[in-house]
Amino acid sequence: MLSSPRNSGGSYQRVRGGLDAQKCSPEKSASFFSKVTYSWFSRVITLGYKRPLEREDLFELKESDSSYTVCPIFEKQWRKEASCYKEAHIKKPSLLYALWNTFKSFLIQVALFKVFADILSFTSPLIMNQIIIFCEHSSDFGWNGYGYAVALLVVVFLQTLILQQYQHFNTLTSAKVKTAVNGLIYKKVKIPRNLHFWQLMDLTANLNLLWSATFQILMAVYLLWQELGPAVLAGVAFLVFVTPINALAATKIKKLKKSQRKNKDKQTKLLKEILHGIKILKLYAWEPSYKNKIIKIRDQELEFQKSARYLTVFSMLTLTCIPFLVSLATLCVYFLLDEGNILTATKVFTSMSLFNILRIPLFELPTVISAVVQTNISLGRLEDFLNTEELLPQSIETNYTGDHAIGFTDASFSWDKTGMPVLKDLNVKIPEGALVAVVGQVGSEKSSVLSAILEEMEKLTGVVQRKGSVAYVSQQAWIQNCILQENILFGSMMKKEFYEQVLEACALLPDLEQLPKGDQTEIGERVRKLLARAVYSGADIYVLDDHLSAIDVHVGKQLFEKVIGSLGLLKNRTCISVTHNLTLLPQMNLIVVMKSGRITQMGTYQELLCKTKNLTNLHQVISEQEKAHALKQVSAINSRTRPKDKILEQKHRPSLDQGKQLSMKKEKIPVGGLKFSIILQYLQAFGWLWVWLTVVTYLGQNLVSIGQNLWLSSRAKEAKNMNEFTEWKQIRSSKLNIYGLLGLIKGLFVCSGAYVITRGSLAASRTMYVQLLNNVLHLPIQFFETNSTGQIISRFTKDVFIIDMRLHYYLRLWVNCTLDVIGTVLVIVGALPLFILGIIPLVFFYFSIQISRYYVASSRQIRRLTGGSRSLVISHFSETLSGVSTIRAFGHEQRFIQQYKEVVNENLVCFYNNVISNLWLSVRLEFLGNLMVLFAALLAVLAGNSIDSAIVGLSVSYALNITHSLNFWVKKACEIETNAVAVERVCEYENMDKESPWIMSRRPPLQWPNKLEFMIISLQIGIVGRTGAGKSTLSNCLFRIVERAGGKIIIDGIDISTIGLHDLRGKLNIIPQHPVLFSGTLQMTLDPLNKYSDSKLWEVLEFMGQRQLVCLAHALLRKTKILILDEAIASIDFEMDKLVQTTIRKEFSDCIILTIAHRLQSIIDSDKVHVLDSGSIVELEAPQNLICQKGLFYEMTTNAGIIQDSGTKNKLLQLYVNLHNKKTLQCISI
Repeated sequence: MLSSPRNSGGSYQRVRGGLDAQKCSPEKSASFFSKVTYSWFSRVITLGYKRPLEREDLFELKESDSSYTVCPIFEKQWRKEASCYKEAHIKKPSLLYALWNTFKSFLIQVALFKVFADILSFTSPLIMNQIIIFCEHSSDFGWNGYGYAVALLVVVFLQTLILQQYQHFNTLTSAKVKTAVNGLIYKKVKIPRNLHFWQLMDLTANLNLLWSATFQILMAVYLLWQELGPAVLAGVAFLVFVTPINALAATKIKKLKKSQRKNKDKQTKLLKEILHGIKILKLYAWEPSYKNKIIKIRDQELEFQKSARYLTVFSMLTLTCIPFLVSLATLCVYFLLDEGNILTATKVFTSMSLFNILRIPLFELPTVISAVVQTNISLGRLEDFLNTEELLPQSIETNYTGDHAIGFTDASFSWDKTGMPVLKDLNVKIPEGALVAVVGQVGSEKSSVLSAILEEMEKLTGVVQRKGSVAYVSQQAWIQNCILQENILFGSMMKKEFYEQVLEACALLPDLEQLPKGDQTEIGERVRKLLARAVYSGADIYVLDDHLSAIDVHVGKQLFEKVIGSLGLLKNRTCISVTHNLTLLPQMNLIVVMKSGRITQMGTYQELLCKTKNLTNLHQVISEQEKAHALKQVSAINSRTRPKDKILEQKHRPSLDQGKQLSMKKEKIPVGGLKFSIILQYLQAFGWLWVWLTVVTYLGQNLVSIGQNLWLSSRAKEAKNMNEFTEWKQIRSSKLNIYGLLGLIKGLFVCSGAYVITRGSLAASRTMYVQLLNNVLHLPIQFFETNSTGQIISRFTKDVFIIDMRLHYYLRLWVNCTLDVIGTVLVIVGALPLFILGIIPLVFFYFSIQISRYYVASSRQIRRLTGGSRSLVISHFSETLSGVSTIRAFGHEQRFIQQYKEVVNENLVCFYNNVISNLWLSVRLEFLGNLMVLFAALLAVLAGNSIDSAIVGLSVSYALNITHSLNFWVKKACEIETNAVAVERVCEYENMDKESPWIMSRRPPLQWPNKLEFMIISLQIGIVGRTGAGKSTLSNCLFRIVERAGGKIIIDGIDISTIGLHDLRGKLNIIPQHPVLFSGTLQMTLDPLNKYSDSKLWEVLEFMGQRQLVCLAHALLRKTKILILDEAIASIDFEMDKLVQTTIRKEFSDCIILTIAHRLQSIIDSDKVHVLDSGSIVELEAPQNLICQKGLFYEMTTNAGIIQDSGTKNKLLQLYVNLHNKKTLQCISI
């Protein structure tokens, strides 16, 4: 887990946005009226109307609602529950019980609000019933009618206020539950797969809906019995019959969504691999293959979506048709039970209102039950995860005070308690201040020794002692997405003088000169930054995992001399280093030789040299000169480096190579209104045919729905005016048949509309995804170096999810609701013409002033801020997962836990303001709707006998519905504008600068190329790396990863800028410095384009061993005429180096080879050596000539210990001559 009893290093200061740094919410001190109407939030809405809102404009949470308070309280309750479990040994601790004990006061409050809201929902139909009765009996006193109208207003007002309070407390309680649980999980760091924590967000809502749905069903049945008697059982029976069918459909939809999530996980994993290895894809011209692979997975996902949506169409059909089918069944039974039963306006509209109320809980109950069951399963899995045993801190004695820094006594380790031992019988004592090297061949468990020191493994036997604090430099560089200075400080206080010493010793000053903002630049992953972070920490013990493997020779010398060596900053500190660089061994105080997880030899350099039989492998890679001489102390300070003070103060110096700038661009949060062109892009992808068909089908659906209600109203009116019962008996069957026919037509429109929008939305989803993928794959490599992978992945995950699932859904609801609102107003105005006098000014005032210009601007920006803060939480979580070993090694667990609480709290603040803004709107919209209800009721009362009771029932029932419809309409409009930002983000890459086309009209011959030529190359190159001469940049120019700024690059008579990128890259071959393996079969990894036979694949696999060697196997498979080795052997040991060199000389004997290497031994026998400095070729000769010239190359070979005296030089020259005469291989070493 992340939290640990070990000391938490580093200082911590609360960043901007903490509870003490911002204005607190005025909610607590607001008046009662301001609280229930959310008027206290109006100042934020007003400010958002004047200008785009920023984070500083939002109100803070109350202290009791913040993550700083919620997380510790819940953690304490969970630990209490866990301790009770350990004492009782009866059952495992219950996460649900711990949540109840923590939030029970809030949960009870939410439940009470829900009870009162449900009761009031049944009150409105009863009062409407009394208004209809009043209009039927003209003898009643007029004040009774006005009393009913006012009572109706009071009820709907109270219902509005209570329902909004329920939404308020329920949403915030759900957020606190999620925050508390995720905070506890964060301390464990590692999240188990397939645990869907979003279900916790709906936990409180689902639990309330579970009992609320039952309560509403019982109340509705009781009231319907009062109106229709036993006939109501027919309608209820039909609902009960249909409900399991919907439940089955919902279950099937869930299974499909589960399969879809697995498919999405697979797709996201591949996307991450592609973005991580995007340079490999571009170098090998593999983009089309992996693009097709992703599209294939995407099409499978869309197939799952299509099946789920068609089932949703069925559910929508039943949901839409249930009201009329239930009412039809009830009315038929009502007439059959007693021929004297006559359909009156009172019975029609009261029953229809109650059936509409009953419909929702019956439809939702199976889904809620299923969700609760699924949530319970997730809770059980969370409980199992939270109860998993952790690495015991007492496995290592960290408070040891003896005479050695680290001690192993008969110690054995494994990666888990039940696993086989990885390290066996370790016995070693490391003195304080010692410089220790851990060496061995690949797979000898060298790095596992470091993991054991860092408490990352399970100790099975023995005793392990460690004295003092630890700093760790991992083999896989882990850098936070923040500025260079913050990465080096890593939570410590700034000590400028020591900070500058660290920068100089770690050879970072030349880097700072090239960075656009010096040490204030955001950076990517670089090894020397990790070393600087470790040095600055001032720890007692330094654990270094092959930290010099990818560093140039003389930079490595400087790091050794100025940092690790006897005169370095760490001269009195204990350093344990895993290394393949055996030239450093003479300087070590202790060398530990590992083999198969055991220490086979141990001692000083001279002691090990005496044991010849046991050091055969060591002798093969150590020269005779290294046995007699220690490494020469070399001053590797670049005389051209500017003074460090000027570099540190530099803020905006332009880099020589813009493609090498390491400044990471932060994702911008858009401001202002959404352009209509964005919606237009989505509709174009949707298809204009499907757009118009959607509008037509939903218009027909709403017209038929209105027709049904008008038909019922007219039939109730006819029944009232019948002189004889026999007349009613003769026509009622035909009337019911027409009512049923209208219902069937409505069902057809619903199905057609759902089918049309499903087809269109799936087409839009596929089109926009393919466009996004195409745009990303065509972006230049510089884009990926300056934009975080998380920003790109969020387009393919979150934004695509919105386009897939939400945007079309909100558009459909908005279109349907728009037509519903228009139809409602027209029906009411048709029944009560004077209603238009009240509706016009209210609608004009609210929508032209309040909504369009006032609310939407604020809501849109708050939602954007919420999305941005959510990204920070995900980014911090991912960053912690990637660097958990480093965080624990430095002892900074508590600092990162506190930072997690900060980013979570920032998200909660934005979420809180977003919730309040929605409630602020809802209260005002529903108040407007309530005024419409009052106006309709008053007009009905004023009309008295002059208006038919059926018309009264129709107008009042429609007025009651408009409250919900109006609120729903505006919210969906806001949702569309907010979610359409996903379309904007997906289309954002379309207008960015792209690489040249993959294929152009001019194509090279099939046998091209045979030779290589450079003409007048003039490049502006950024120097990255201590020797930063532009070596790798040159290979990038060959592959047009970096385009030349002038001149030409001619390969076999063809200017490479005149042909397509894939024609170029497909004819070149490279073994890159940083190998990347993609998931899938080895055949797919080696041959994604499916060009080669199985026999050819088996042939090249004979050479395969390490990850780097997979790239060698791929190079053997391509077998082009030009091969570039870009520091290809930097991360492998000398044995593997020898294997690679032998294989290359054998298999590429007729090829042109360009070698970029740190190990000068591997290129000393090349035909020519190019020595680059500051982007220019300063030396170009055969190596023996360069050595004789005693220039820069001579200095490099001397520093590397290759040239020690004249005798060795003559032997080297003779060796070169002999090799040169024997081979036909053309090698150019850079």
